[in-house]
Amino acid sequence: MPLTRRTMLTLCASPLALPGGRPSLAQAPAGVLVVAKQISDLTSVDPGESFEWSGAEICGNVYQKLVTSPNNDPAKLTGELAERWDMSADGRTVTFRIKEGPRFASGHPVTAEDAAWSLCRAVILNKSPAFIINQFGFTRDNVAERIRATDPRTLVMHLAEPTAPSFLLFCLSAVVGSVVEKATAMANAQGDDLGNAWLKANTAGSGPFMLRAWRANESIMMDANPHAAEPPAMRRIVIRHVADPSVQLLGLRRGDVDIARNLGPEQIQQVAEDVRFKVHAQRRASVMYLSLNQKLPQLALPEVRQAIKLAVDYEGIQRNVVPTTYAINQSILPQGLPGALTDTPFRQDLGAAKALMAKAGLTEGFEASFDYTAEAPFADIAQAVQANLAQIGIRLRMNPGDSRQVVSRTRGRQHDIALIQWGSDYFDPNTNAEAFLINTDNSDNARNKTLAWRANWLIPELSARTLAARQETDAARRRGIYEELQRDGQRESPFVMLFQLIENSVTPATVRGLDTGPMSDRYRYRDIRKG
Repeated sequence: MPLTRRTMLTLCASPLALPGGRPSLAQAPAGVLVVAKQISDLTSVDPGESFEWSGAEICGNVYQKLVTSPNNDPAKLTGELAERWDMSADGRTVTFRIKEGPRFASGHPVTAEDAAWSLCRAVILNKSPAFIINQFGFTRDNVAERIRATDPRTLVMHLAEPTAPSFLLFCLSAVVGSVVEKATAMANAQGDDLGNAWLKANTAGSGPFMLRAWRANESIMMDANPHAAEPPAMRRIVIRHVADPSVQLLGLRRGDVDIARNLGPEQIQQVAEDVRFKVHAQRRASVMYLSLNQKLPQLALPEVRQAIKLAVDYEGIQRNVVPTTYAINQSILPQGLPGALTDTPFRQDLGAAKALMAKAGLTEGFEASFDYTAEAPFADIAQAVQANLAQIGIRLRMNPGDSRQVVSRTRGRQHDIALIQWGSDYFDPNTNAEAFLINTDNSDNARNKTLAWRANWLIPELSARTLAARQETDAARRRGIYEELQRDGQRESPFVMLFQLIENSVTPATVRGLDTGPMSDRYRYRDIRKG
């Protein structure tokens, strides 16, 4: 069914006129869950490419992985498509046994060949999340030999180096580890794209839902997978892009919306005091930070980087802009991940910041562009940062855009300073350490385009230490290594770590079964019921 204005009205997700021209939503029917959320970041639902929050959330509900972890115990690994696995004594070969029973939305059974092909595909495509798999020594040239199915239910992986089993398994629990139906993807392939163009807006998974339609900056619709091993309670999920939190709240109160995802602090306080609603708060493995592109000569000076870290009024912004939705977090690891630092060494100290600017020979300051998402709370935080940096002579040229535009500019290393939100991909400290602290090839065609690469921060020595940390098998020693790496990052990095997300999902009290977790792909709709 084409997604027209008429069908969206039927599905309770089409804009209706209200006084003042503000959008609203139609009444949410039984069997259909309507979610109001900012989804302007969505660029693809191909798990081999998707690397934004909304895409990860969709992938987490339409695909399954070999392994996963429960939201009530995210440090515990459990099989999803794999019933068991074994690691060789030398730590270089792992064998997975695939469960009997799981089926794709097409009705075809999930096989080891589908799983092997999916992992190989991620390496061959080499899109943004590929480094999660690449880091085990897989390349376009060797992956077909190193990841293969030996029979319909057996998958064997040969790793380049001895690896801690938990590290490998947590990486495979990331979105990029999702198992795609090979036959469906290849039937829709264009040239040698392995189905990428089609999978940007279509799905071929075995999860509880399947994507029915997506309209950029408008809506996402998922229907129940008729062949799901555990059928969802709702037959349809409609996620409507509602940028204005006040409109989300209005829809919630009118009964048009079942879950509001982006309410502001004052709105959350209002509904928290109303027995008709329930606030589900979840600290997410997601951090907000400023990326300082080292391509701009002034930002490449260590004194300037530290000056900016001392110019930001962390406490004031948290208290006045995001008191219930973000907590101060000044480490690359969000609290909750093993080894995350909990101290906050930076406070606004304009005197010290100005002294550092003078030491750098920049008493008069300089100009820089500032990219940020033009939605709450990013726009308000960006304005506060602009005012903070102006106090030490850094004049920011404001460059607002939707989330996809900001992400595209930073991926292309076109920013000077950008306000970014980054979510962890799996429950291991390497997930963020890899992104923030590894860059050994700063060329435009580098194989692993990490966050450090995006910021033009070439760090061979720090990269080597970070690479070594993931091979440490002693848990206490490994934790200490990551703590040291984080402190070095605080001193040297071009990242001004600001906050950790506290996501508040607000529902009517009659909505039950919402299962939220620390990462975007763990926001699960399967067990939700209404009434």
